[in-house]
Amino acid sequence: MNPFLVVDPALVPKETRVSEIFYSIQGEGKLAGTPSTFLRLSGCNLRCVWCDTPYASWKPEGEHMMLGPMFVQMRRGYASHAVVTGGEPMIAPEIKLITQRLKEQGYHITIETAGTVYEPLTCDLMSISPKLKNSTPWKKEKGRYADQHERTRYQPEVLKKLIGEYEHQLKFVVMEPEDLVEVRQIVSEIGAKSSNVMLMPEGTKSKQLVERSKWIAQACLDYKYNFSPRLHIDIWGNERGK
Repeated sequence: MNPFLVVDPALVPKETRVSEIFYSIQGEGKLAGTPSTFLRLSGCNLRCVWCDTPYASWKPEGEHMMLGPMFVQMRRGYASHAVVTGGEPMIAPEIKLITQRLKEQGYHITIETAGTVYEPLTCDLMSISPKLKNSTPWKKEKGRYADQHERTRYQPEVLKKLIGEYEHQLKFVVMEPEDLVEVRQIVSEIGAKSSNVMLMPEGTKSKQLVERSKWIAQACLDYKYNFSPRLHIDIWGNERGK
């Protein structure tokens, strides 16, 4: 090694904490049913009370990986679609490099984000899930994350930037009919097209999803939104890595 060669530390790839890598079908959104390789990054700036992946948010876990081993594991799925999810992938230190390299390998890339952080990424579908008031953990763990979550969960200027720059879907997790008022306010404030809006029932059990899906489907008809299923829950339940 040349002792006089100075390497900019910012250009040296860093390890990224990976919660899991798995091959499955996309269960949500406009690409529901598509075989995909999922890269779940660990770490999140929110604490949704109903989060179904607490091992990537409330209590982040996972292996710190360099990009090479990460991509080797992803290629075992033989899928043309890659879904980068979390947690919140936008806060991962190497997210720009990860998406750039995935595109170089020929993947169609979906980013699953809450839309609170902006990064200029390589992305074919920005799947944005703005968090509603129903996500704030006022009682969970004695509410210690509630104020921070409430301040962070809705960032209209970030959302405007994301929907202005990327092919996108706005996927709202809804629990009660009252949530629709907040959905419509957000859609109006950020200037989103109804054709890009999706309503998805919250729940990790098929019976609960079916009950909520009935009135949510009607709301989609009323407001010209789209309905998003949760196919992975219908097929496997809330099983990790599915």
